[in-house]
Amino acid sequence: MRPRFRPSSLVPAGFVVDHLDVGIDRISLVVRSGSATATCPDCRTSSRRIQSRYQRRAADLPLGGRRVELQVMVRRFWCDAATCGRKIFAERFSEDVLPTFARRTSRLEQIVHYLGLALGGRPGAGLAQRLMLPVSRDTLLRVIRRRAATHSDPLSVIGIDDFAWRRNHRYGTLVCDLERRRIVALLPDREQATAQTWLKMNGSIQIVARDRGGGYGEAIARALPQAIQVADRWHLMENASRGFLDAVRRSMRQVREVVGAATIDPALLTAAERIQYEGYLRREEADAAIRSLAEAGVPIRRICQRLGHSRRVVRAVLRGERTDVFRVRQSSLDAYLPWLDAEWDAGSRNATELWRRAKGQGFRGSLRVVGGWATRRRRAEQAKIERLQRVPSARTLARWLTTGRDRLTKAETLTVAAVEDGVPALVEAREVVGAFQTMVRAMAPDRLEGWLTRAGTGLVASFARGVGQDRAAVRTAIKLPWSNGQTERQITKLKLVKRQMYGRGKIDLLQARLIGLTSG
Repeated sequence: MRPRFRPSSLVPAGFVVDHLDVGIDRISLVVRSGSATATCPDCRTSSRRIQSRYQRRAADLPLGGRRVELQVMVRRFWCDAATCGRKIFAERFSEDVLPTFARRTSRLEQIVHYLGLALGGRPGAGLAQRLMLPVSRDTLLRVIRRRAATHSDPLSVIGIDDFAWRRNHRYGTLVCDLERRRIVALLPDREQATAQTWLKMNGSIQIVARDRGGGYGEAIARALPQAIQVADRWHLMENASRGFLDAVRRSMRQVREVVGAATIDPALLTAAERIQYEGYLRREEADAAIRSLAEAGVPIRRICQRLGHSRRVVRAVLRGERTDVFRVRQSSLDAYLPWLDAEWDAGSRNATELWRRAKGQGFRGSLRVVGGWATRRRRAEQAKIERLQRVPSARTLARWLTTGRDRLTKAETLTVAAVEDGVPALVEAREVVGAFQTMVRAMAPDRLEGWLTRAGTGLVASFARGVGQDRAAVRTAIKLPWSNGQTERQITKLKLVKRQMYGRGKIDLLQARLIGLTSG
């Protein structure tokens, strides 16, 4: 026997349908409570005596592409309790069915809430219109703020890092619960006093993962002196790689002398390389003036005023970091270089043919790009190590020095061998950085003191000094499993949500959306 359809199955539990009216774009249902009694909200006394009735309208989930409106017949009851100050009261419905004063049922309110969390105001309102949900963008934002989730669980292990409200201008702070993998707070700035105040309010915190900036470390030490600070391992590895790159930059003059490229023949350069070389010559004249003033004892501030350079440029020159001749930029050909190398080694040397075949694989660049690569590749194979006419950039050379020989071309291998033989300090710096990264990967904190002693006198001494100043946090980062990776993941989610709101969301709305998303 086929089951009989009941109109009461369309409405939330506890309601009885008296009348159903189906229109073109709307369904109206006249409903009432199925209970014969109601409870006084003040004295909690049950009553059966009805005083009057009135109609209340509430929106419900759409049905069959039509909006659904509930016309709820609400009864007023007499309160029979002699001591109750309320003589007449309107019946209340369950909070998970139809809250007091609500214009939407709880199940519709929940859908509206999650729609606002996922999409925000304007995009959410556009989708709601197509789903026949009667909500505006302002309503969505009000629901998000009203139902903002707050976490009262005691915190034990957190990660703290900054995020950009506007890059290079204004920053905020994100706090992540690393055990539960969710955001617990957003702070309006990254000032030390702000972070310190929040940390004092959460005295149960035992472990804090942070980046290697000094501001958060000082705030943690002052607010929670008993807490264990953990430096972020990713930043440790990245700082080590950057330390080696800085060492290569400071050694570029020696590198050029070693590979026989202290002088460059402009006749062998391409048009773009010739423009870069002319700019290098102009920089060399300015750098020579800066170095001469510094050798004469003129302070950096006075050098900036006299020559018109910024403090950053003057410091880079004095550290030997502005010596690259050619600045290599990212090319559209980078993704196809392994394929091109394989084809070149297989004997395919015609640039036009390579370009046509690369286009068949999705390459969208011009023939000129492939032709330039083929020309450089042909010259590199014909060049002899004692008369190389071009030295790679410091970043490229650092990559070659840390890459296996089996993954380098013949010319690259010859260059690396010459640098290793002529600049032994770079080899020592590479070994020191490699030892540090191996120590972090192997989680061997006992090697830290020996490494600091070894790295104290060399090209990466500045990186070693930074590690030594943050010795305790680095040691715990090597020893403990906690790190700031989950915090970085939450910052990525924050960026996505912030861009969905076109950067106009205030901190309360941003926090409500993020914490609501993580709790849902």
